[in-house]
Amino acid sequence: MITLTTDFGVKGPYVGEMKGAILTINPEAKIIDITHSITRHSIVEGSFVMEQVVKYFPPNTIHVGVIDPGVGTERRAIIIEGTQFLVLPDNGLATLPLKWIQPKAAYEIDLKKMETIIGRKISSTFHGRDVFGPAGALLSLGYEPSRFGKEIDIESIIKLDLEPKKQEDCWLLKVIYIDDFGNVILNLENYERPKYVEILGRKIPYLDTYGKVKPGELLSLPGSHDYLEIAVNQGSAAELLGLKVGDEVKVKLIYGEG
Repeated sequence: MITLTTDFGVKGPYVGEMKGAILTINPEAKIIDITHSITRHSIVEGSFVMEQVVKYFPPNTIHVGVIDPGVGTERRAIIIEGTQFLVLPDNGLATLPLKWIQPKAAYEIDLKKMETIIGRKISSTFHGRDVFGPAGALLSLGYEPSRFGKEIDIESIIKLDLEPKKQEDCWLLKVIYIDDFGNVILNLENYERPKYVEILGRKIPYLDTYGKVKPGELLSLPGSHDYLEIAVNQGSAAELLGLKVGDEVKVKLIYGEG
């Protein structure tokens, strides 16, 4: 089973080309489109989406992620092997899904070896079609990842700085995702349940679900992904608060009446 997460969009031929490359190698491959609508070049957003997908897929699933603004540069193309496989550029995209696959080894894909295996030249600007997709297809056929290149230190894989930072009685957090409803997801998990969350000068009640406030009102909640979420019932918290993925915000969790 191969999942695809990209920022290719659906207008052009890119997704189709990548699927064709996969199916040429393994016509029986089961391909699951997660999304091709990651905000262009947003590695943070792609990492969050891949994390959520990895959490709910069975062992040995091959997750191909292509959010790759550095395509064709010196950045590495890698395979991470664990309970599942990650096939992606080494640009921080692995940061969040890596937590869930119990990684045991990682490999840098040798482009010359890949050219020999697939029997054609690799484009310098479309590694989704020519590198990552084919690597996923070959893994699905049982190829050992060591056939693609040398093993590398797992600790050398690039990680995004997504650790929440404590500042006195506040947290300095990052927006790691905004969904189609405008819900703002922040990089704080495993926290004690507060009564209120203070963000951008607003004191917002912490509740269990959206319908606990009137339409148009703000609330905070654990969300379905276990990260701190800011939302508006039947509205967009991102628009109301003027937030976008990657923004840093100071957040205070209030445990009393405040």
